[in-house]
Amino acid sequence: MVGDADMRAAVMRRLAMLDDAADRADERTLLPLARSEISRLVDGWRLLLTVHQPDHDGRCQACPAGFRARRWPCQVWRMAHDHLIGDGPARPRGRFRRRRG
Repeated sequence: MVGDADMRAAVMRRLAMLDDAADRADERTLLPLARSEISRLVDGWRLLLTVHQPDHDGRCQACPAGFRARRWPCQVWRMAHDHLIGDGPARPRGRFRRRRG
């Protein structure tokens, strides 16, 4: 079984690899990678958003009780909208990249 720290490190490494590929990979490498990763990312977003559906009171079913006082859409749905639709403030590319060195 993978520990919490190991899982977090593996996910962060994968994100860094994809970020690097987007910046540096040639078309022959990038196109097949993009096709497979876009499908995986879409599936992940769908699952995450399905879990964060509103209940019968209009509150997110997955957010912690302290956050549930706010009506749906929850922070996860607002973030999805900002990132996928792009109506939110512009985010410089690589803002959350891990620094090397």
